[in-house]
Amino acid sequence: MQSNGVLRSRGLAVAITPSELERLLWGLVAVSLIGDVLTTFVGLHLGLTESNPVAHSAITGYGVIGMLALKAGALAVGLACRPLLPPTYRAVVPAGLAIPWTLAVGINIYMISTVV
Repeated sequence: MQSNGVLRSRGLAVAITPSELERLLWGLVAVSLIGDVLTTFVGLHLGLTESNPVAHSAITGYGVIGMLALKAGALAVGLACRPLLPPTYRAVVPAGLAIPWTLAVGINIYMISTVV
């Protein structure tokens, strides 16, 4: 799948270095973070409820600031752990943030579509 910084998929070669992949994933983290916050609050405005008990508590107690604090905490943990990894594997940090947040955006959009 990877050889000398070249990712291969179905016979197509894509030249991407680990640092470029990490940069791309950090961009996805930013987009998914914004998307998750926006879709969560749109859903709440439409009468849906937050299913994550920790996020539900933060949102109920502090609103958008609570949600942003949770996201900032997750980012802080990721950024604190990133230097512990060899440079080749550092993309796992933004991937670990972006994947669940992107899935959350998809779930939120689906849930919003059921009430609109």
